[in-house]
Amino acid sequence: MSLQDKYASVVSAAQSAGLSDLSVQEQDGVLYITGKASSSAAKDSVWNALGAIDSSYTATDINIDVQVSGLAAGASLTVATDESNLNIRQEPSTEAAVVGKAAKGETVTLVEQSSDDWWKIKTADGEEGYAYARYLKA
Repeated sequence: MSLQDKYASVVSAAQSAGLSDLSVQEQDGVLYITGKASSSAAKDSVWNALGAIDSSYTATDINIDVQVSGLAAGASLTVATDESNLNIRQEPSTEAAVVGKAAKGETVTLVEQSSDDWWKIKTADGEEGYAYARYLKA
């Protein structure tokens, strides 16, 4: 089974979400899905499709890079974790030291979209660092 067949529902979700610059490519045993979403909801629909297949989001044969277009520095974001607090890290990596936490539902400010996966944010308390973009909603 090809990766495009295995993840057909994720590709379909990306198409249905109306991602601009959508690219679906298979390379070296990994399916890459990239594009720009017009809203956090459109981005979430792609991730939710993956979650239906891989609830732990640990698959190593798929890479999703969906950016929400139009977010500028200073934008208000809401922490959208399932249960726990969102770690704010010193560097954009899960290996980096945790310098703060933001509670589920808390509003934070976007400092910059540092990369596809990590955004630099600032809390109301002034804590600044990197958080996993998957858990931030515009």
